[in-house]
Amino acid sequence: MHPILARRGRLALYLVGWVVAGVLLSSLVARPGGPGSVEALAIAIPMALAYAFFCLSAWYVSRSAPLTTTTPIRLIASIAGASLITAAVWLPLAQFWIGVLARRGVVADAGATFDRNDTVFFGFGLLLYLLSLATSYLLASFEHSREAERRAFEGRVLAREAELRALRAQVDPHFLFNTLHSIASLTAVDAGAARRMCVLLGDFLRESLALGAQERIPLGRELDLVRRYLEIEHVRFGDRLRVDVEPGNADACLVPPLLLQPIVENAITHGIAHMVDGGTVRVTARRSEATLTLAVENPADPDRPPSRGPGLGLANVRARVRALHGNDALVRAGEERGLWRTEILLPVDVGRASSGSRM
Repeated sequence: MHPILARRGRLALYLVGWVVAGVLLSSLVARPGGPGSVEALAIAIPMALAYAFFCLSAWYVSRSAPLTTTTPIRLIASIAGASLITAAVWLPLAQFWIGVLARRGVVADAGATFDRNDTVFFGFGLLLYLLSLATSYLLASFEHSREAERRAFEGRVLAREAELRALRAQVDPHFLFNTLHSIASLTAVDAGAARRMCVLLGDFLRESLALGAQERIPLGRELDLVRRYLEIEHVRFGDRLRVDVEPGNADACLVPPLLLQPIVENAITHGIAHMVDGGTVRVTARRSEATLTLAVENPADPDRPPSRGPGLGLANVRARVRALHGNDALVRAGEERGLWRTEILLPVDVGRASSGSRM
């Protein structure tokens, strides 16, 4: 269906414009020696309203001969042919309408009135149809531009989702490698502890897979995952590992699943593991009006050996945050006074948690 006919509001506005065109036409018809102003309006306005529906065909012409794909010769032929035919068809309609008005006594001489204005009717009709075609091509260009923007936006979204899926897929193998390595180390020292660690690992994986399938989860559930992970590590470190999790007022904020787990894992691997007396892994959350600040702190031994790993954890978190929020989010990390602190600053999001497999 024609877009103007699809909505009554559009059709009403369209016809109002043609009433204005009818008034302009009446000023040409009512020139000296012709009908009076009232008679000219009676002729021109109904003719203009009827011609308005003729000019709807310009929309179909603009789509059958697009500017970007039609050869110049065919384009000129289509525009000229449609304009001339439509304006020519309007002439018998004008003659018929003037005859109707003459029979009702509105116009004194139908033949003389038509003969005097037939050139005016044809030229005005040609001009109006060309204007309708120009408007249709302008709207078609606007729609094409919007469609191109929509496709570009969808392409960016798909690329971002593909990046997020790839980044999300890095978390589990990286975590499993480190945890299984810990279990393997425990089997030779404390088989019972290794078994407990396997059970806790199974529970953690079951929960993380359920939540990992969602795009966003409440921070409270993310912190529960952190606690489960730290329970696993507590089997290995015992009293050397102490935990302090403070959700603050941010439990309801939505975050990507397993966002904190790589950071906490780094706190264990590069912090607690190198401390003879162990230490406390502190996870805090603070929500302001527009920003959610997540922080992980752990003691750091200045004499610890340099890391030999690829550093996937922090890099993964940075990439996920950048892909999700661009410049509206920030991840920063550094050591100060024997404490390593990693902060994640995100825009506050308290919408509904959504499911999917895009993370």
